[in-house]
Amino acid sequence: MLQKVVICGVDTSGLPKLTAAEQTELMKRLKAGDEAARERFIVGNMRLVLSLVRRFWAKNANADDVFQAGCVGLIKAIDNFNESFNVRFSTYAVPMILGEIKRYLRDGNSLRVSRSIRDTAYRILKVREKLEEGNDDVTYDKIAQKMNIAVSEVAYALDAISDPVSLYEPVYNKSGDTLLLMDQIFDDKNNDEVWTEKAALYEAIERLEGREKKILFLRYFEGKTQTEISAEVGISQAQVSRLEKTALKQIRSCIS
Repeated sequence: MLQKVVICGVDTSGLPKLTAAEQTELMKRLKAGDEAARERFIVGNMRLVLSLVRRFWAKNANADDVFQAGCVGLIKAIDNFNESFNVRFSTYAVPMILGEIKRYLRDGNSLRVSRSIRDTAYRILKVREKLEEGNDDVTYDKIAQKMNIAVSEVAYALDAISDPVSLYEPVYNKSGDTLLLMDQIFDDKNNDEVWTEKAALYEAIERLEGREKKILFLRYFEGKTQTEISAEVGISQAQVSRLEKTALKQIRSCIS
């Protein structure tokens, strides 16, 4: 998908890199209305967009379109960024860029679920059905344990085969008055305060050493045990446990 050098007419090999000082100075200038600074800041952060676009390799997804969606997220992040957040711009921008890319892929139905993922999902559904026969409270953990796979694999496979529903889907219509799904949705978990906390969390994770960061990723994003991680990283289970506790303590101190 992204093997070419030119994407959307942009020579990605020649994209400039901005230092932290340059980022700070350009942000101040563009917030003051300097259009030249704004353009330079956007171009200077296209490498960030490109690095995130690479995660969404798909044979039927157009690289130019995905990159453009990421740039829309970048511009939204620039417009909404406030230095009072006390985080790096890249930390704040990543969730917004990813959100725009995922929205494009979802709305355009561009993601094709592979055969292996579908097979895994159907096996999960069968296991879940059997567990439900015992009147158990069936959770992803129980399914993963029964199938001897990671919890994250269960969640990913089921999410991959679920049909997306548009927020503009009508759920009620009478006498010409249409009620949309979005009219019934209220989310008090994603307000400005929560976004700021998430940005602070991303910033705290970025400050971790490489090995500590990898351990947290394997532990909480891939659902691996400390024993599995010790074998992969090449240290003892006790060292994994100690590094995990140290990393979590450091994160808590950064966001408290």
